[in-house]
Amino acid sequence: MFVSDCLSVNEKGHLTISGCDTVELAERFGTPLYVMSEDKIRDNCRRYKSSIERHYGGNGAPIYASKAFSCKEICRIVTSEGLDLEVVSGGELFTALSAGVDAKHIHFQGNNKSVSELCYAIDSGVGDIVVDNRTELERIERLSAERNVTTRISMRIKPGIDAHTHEFIRTGQIDSKFGFALETGEAFEAVRAAVAAEHVELIGLHCHIGSQIFDKSPFVLAAEVMLEFYNRIYRELGKKLTHLNLGGGFGIKYKEADAAVPYEDYMSDVSAAIHAACARYGLEIPRIYIEPGRSIVGETGVTLYTVGDIKTIPNVRTYVAIDGGMFDNPRYALYQSDYTCLLANKADRPADFKATIAGKCCESGDLIQENTMIQTPEVGDILAVLSTGAYNYSMASNYNRNLKPACVMVRGGEARVVIQAETYADLVRNDV
Repeated sequence: MFVSDCLSVNEKGHLTISGCDTVELAERFGTPLYVMSEDKIRDNCRRYKSSIERHYGGNGAPIYASKAFSCKEICRIVTSEGLDLEVVSGGELFTALSAGVDAKHIHFQGNNKSVSELCYAIDSGVGDIVVDNRTELERIERLSAERNVTTRISMRIKPGIDAHTHEFIRTGQIDSKFGFALETGEAFEAVRAAVAAEHVELIGLHCHIGSQIFDKSPFVLAAEVMLEFYNRIYRELGKKLTHLNLGGGFGIKYKEADAAVPYEDYMSDVSAAIHAACARYGLEIPRIYIEPGRSIVGETGVTLYTVGDIKTIPNVRTYVAIDGGMFDNPRYALYQSDYTCLLANKADRPADFKATIAGKCCESGDLIQENTMIQTPEVGDILAVLSTGAYNYSMASNYNRNLKPACVMVRGGEARVVIQAETYADLVRNDV
């Protein structure tokens, strides 16, 4: 039934997470409610960190892709475990710096960064800015020259690999809004320009081939392609790079049937390919970075709702309405994403009732899951949606002027609020 080992059922038949009764959490903090297991987050961080130690002698680091879930506390947790941080906006950079993260351990990603965001990153002294296009490269050079500083950059490369994920989350193939294409020669010419620039220091390459990938082979192929390009840069331009960021995209379990590969298996196969390629080209092993986001936090989270109206349409379906919806989890509306749902207060009972989980927004498409099996529902039950730690809070909105829920972090049976629930006053704070 469960997709994560931080979940269990207690003697009351209630779903628990890291030793906390989810029904009691719903009563204490209200619903909708995001709940995250700090124990599991830290365990995931340590698994990635130990993989870097084992396969590269510590010459590298995992980088937490904060777009998956960004708040001050998650920045504190992952960096305390020795991870760097990836940000993709001025807001994520501000959040990280506000949490006390050392700017040298922040990597600024994203396409179409604004001038103000680039200035913020340069003035903050981030570890590197991952350059997406030639215009951005020229802009960083100009802004750095105005400040008489040298800005460390990496170049985002499209390795031309289709990772066979959802159309909207494939980012490594040529038809992507991200990065420089290898096939057209665009990437090499951009690197040539970066090497010639006076106020940027090109330290490495970056790629990211997609998200929610269950196959190891695309990651291995990406590493081989990137190192071939890495070698070409050294042989033809005489530029010795020091960093190689292979991105993230490691798949997690949303359903029990999802064939998620242990993180260590990804690391082992990619490491073997990197060591072989570097030996073949006579290169030193670069500093290796990976960017897990979803796989750090996804399975660590559950969202709790209170069941409201139950509407049966004979010979069609039964809608089970909850007090949340697409404003706190838009992923089903966007991607038709699979989830495991269950009634937290009846977790020890069989899931023998077919239901469509409906949100409260004024949209027919406001659904969390269709024709999913849960325990027989009643008004007032607590519905838990599993594996909602990634891209739920971070994609939440105030659609229909609904309030964004609180987020609670749990560890060793204790719970604390890390993001307060919004109030109606918050909704109109910026209205004039």
